[in-house]
Amino acid sequence: MITDGTQVKVHYKGTLEDGSVFDSSEGRDPLEFTIGSGMVIAGFDAVVRAMEVGSTTTVTIPCSEAYGESREEMMVTLAREQFPEGITPEVGQQFQLNTPQGPLRATVSTISDEGITLDANHPLAGRDLTFELTLVEAAAS
Repeated sequence: MITDGTQVKVHYKGTLEDGSVFDSSEGRDPLEFTIGSGMVIAGFDAVVRAMEVGSTTTVTIPCSEAYGESREEMMVTLAREQFPEGITPEVGQQFQLNTPQGPLRATVSTISDEGITLDANHPLAGRDLTFELTLVEAAAS
């Protein structure tokens, strides 16, 4: 069993419910991280802990162990007049909002007569994530 502090290298492919790939190490070096350090989502860390070097597994990590549920308080609708002159927001466009807690990235989710809705949730919030993982290396640090 792999324990906290172990350095691991993992090849991975992450897919969504519809099978589309949202991230992959294919064609790149494997992802390297320290078990228990918080460098990866909790569910990913937990699965790798149970693996043996050279093994491959496929697992679906529920959103609660990934990026959490999509939170309504992370969405805000602004009047068009609140955007700087010359900027015409489009759905999917990202903006950086300056908040008292620091900069926050938000994506335009809808545009309506009421205004422009920005979503500051993580793009994968509310989504269950499926990973195909291969543990390449594990070494105690």
